[in-house]
Amino acid sequence: MRQFQILAAACALTLLSAQGISAQQATTATPYAPTVGQPGKDVVWVPTQAALVEQMLDMAEVTPQDYLVDLGSGDGRTVIAAAKRGLRAHGIEFNPDLVELSRRNAAAEGVGERATFAQGDIFQSDFSRATVVTMFLLQSLNERLRPILLDMEPGTRVVSNTFTMGNWEPDQQISGEPNCTSFCRAYKWIIPAKVEGRWRMAGGELRLTQSYQMLTGTLTLNGRATEISDARMQGRQISFSADGRRYVGEARGDRMTGQVDGAEAWTAQRES
Repeated sequence: MRQFQILAAACALTLLSAQGISAQQATTATPYAPTVGQPGKDVVWVPTQAALVEQMLDMAEVTPQDYLVDLGSGDGRTVIAAAKRGLRAHGIEFNPDLVELSRRNAAAEGVGERATFAQGDIFQSDFSRATVVTMFLLQSLNERLRPILLDMEPGTRVVSNTFTMGNWEPDQQISGEPNCTSFCRAYKWIIPAKVEGRWRMAGGELRLTQSYQMLTGTLTLNGRATEISDARMQGRQISFSADGRRYVGEARGDRMTGQVDGAEAWTAQRES
């Protein structure tokens, strides 16, 4: 019987060795632990510092009514932090080991129902329902994502750790806490409504040229044309000045409505 036990143990070790598993690994279940700087599909893994995660969520002005998606969610810390604030939050991560680690972390923090994770390629994933998008990627990847982001619902907030969107200027930026030593800055963009074109107004028209959230153009009323200034979009909200007056309004589809100098109403209809 003793010889049989020894033979069985030897066979088991031989099988584990053939599968690339050491005897120590077989007897001791070591949880997966990522290493800072480990390679990934598009970027190496570097976690966002906990304090900056909270600042990014503050910057995005998240509420429990939001749905946050973190692109390249790593160990799940941003998704979990959002879920702790009452949000539904979802992470997309290419590394399956990080996905499983994130799920375990979310369960351990008691937010496994609100914090979900999927293994996948961010460029092949649908996150169009998100009202907040967070990321810690490279600028080149941000720029690849830019057309996808710009097609999202106006008003969606996008927050990036450290890396920008190229020539798309941020609406807001912050620096991390004083003791932060690396990757200490965050940027926010608000997806603007698309308003470029000609808009009919009572007594004239508004012509707009758009570059991301920034606007230029001409307001013509009663035959008098005036260049607009200080003009921009913030989600669906449009604001500009013309002929000493301040126009503020909201763009929805092919119609804009608002007020001039906080009193007089104005409307505009997009021309086809």
